[in-house]
Amino acid sequence: MIVQALPGNFLDTGDNAWQLTAATLVGLMSIPGLALLYGGVVKKKWAINSAFMVFYAFSACLVVWVLWAYNMSFGKGWLVMPGTGGNFFLGHPCPTTSAYNLEKQAIIPSAASAMISLGYGQATMVYFQFVFAAITPIILAGAILGRMSFKAWVLFVPLWTTFIYSVGAYSIWGGGWLGQMGVLDYSGGYVIHLASAFSGFTAAAVIGPRLARDRESFHPNSLLITLGGAGLLWLGWSGFNGGDPFTANVDAGAAVLNTHTATAVALLVWVILDVLAYGKPSVLGAVNGMITGLVAITPAAGYVNGIGAIILGVVAAVLPWMTWNWLGKTALFRKVDDTLGVIHTHGVAALVGGIGTGILADPGMTEWFGTKNDAFSATGWFYGNFHQVILQFYGAGFIIVYNVIGTFILLKLIGLVVKLRFDEETLLIGDDAVHGEEAYAIFADGQKIPVMGD
Repeated sequence: MIVQALPGNFLDTGDNAWQLTAATLVGLMSIPGLALLYGGVVKKKWAINSAFMVFYAFSACLVVWVLWAYNMSFGKGWLVMPGTGGNFFLGHPCPTTSAYNLEKQAIIPSAASAMISLGYGQATMVYFQFVFAAITPIILAGAILGRMSFKAWVLFVPLWTTFIYSVGAYSIWGGGWLGQMGVLDYSGGYVIHLASAFSGFTAAAVIGPRLARDRESFHPNSLLITLGGAGLLWLGWSGFNGGDPFTANVDAGAAVLNTHTATAVALLVWVILDVLAYGKPSVLGAVNGMITGLVAITPAAGYVNGIGAIILGVVAAVLPWMTWNWLGKTALFRKVDDTLGVIHTHGVAALVGGIGTGILADPGMTEWFGTKNDAFSATGWFYGNFHQVILQFYGAGFIIVYNVIGTFILLKLIGLVVKLRFDEETLLIGDDAVHGEEAYAIFADGQKIPVMGD
């Protein structure tokens, strides 16, 4: 099905305003959201570097996105092989608009390779999709905090965005083969969270672990700052899932409500599990539960009903809690130093959400542009379509394999140019050695004192 461009003035001011607002909410999840969360959850000596990695990635990704990565992700097919994007470097992002003329009406490919015309300009769509692209390597960073060389990070972000993220985005969202098959990913459970988790785990394995003393004792320098970042992350998710109908319709409202419902349930369940297992409610555990709920509902937000959201919230807490606390003690997870447990909170939770979408997708939920449209209906196993579960496994398998192999190759190539990890002295000192700055000037008159590690 093809929806033709509206004649005359196509602008829908309500849709345009919501899409820009939703994009900005998603942007706030990165800066300052994850910058604060990372800066607060790591040891004091890594607070500046961890937060600054977020700001750098956000900036570098924007430049790459505007110049070529958006076109690769949402452009016309570049090659016949699966997952390849649009015309490289300032090509045509869609048949009737070009990167040189971003004020024209936005047109996006649907999952069924139809073209949908939207009531706002292409610039709005480029901005909206950018904040999703930016947060993906930022989430990935959570697995490698406390040892990756900043010089290597400078090279890694634009290259990873170009050669890894854009392929996944095109494959599912941009008219690629997974989208044409019918793989469902409402707002990035696969494209963003599964990709960042497995790329992050791979990067952690290639770069190597933190110092032994840091792995043994890596206490947060400020849980209050961590909670501030977590709060921005949670509320910002309203734009993450609420913006993905690409219009201010009833499905956007349903997606937002489902998002917060699943997240609240997951947080409470994780806290209960912590109390049952360890006797105390953990603040960090609550943050982890919050994240798993947000991640799991992301691929399902507009496809499941309220009961489905609650079910996903429960499972999204239980399974990642089990992998974190049980599998995390096995040889593989002890060997690979995933600093913030991204493989659990984002990887396992994304699988819960992605496969859960294949099971729980309610065909009566999908509303596009204010009315039910069968071309975009999603029907899960519970409603008679077991094949959707199979498709969801296909999508997960491709994203996992491509990200593991692609990230491994990319890091090995970067390692030929710069060292992937800081030297031992820098690992001992932290921020002062990397940036000549410290997070907290709390000594007499605010001056710094020399510290050889903490």
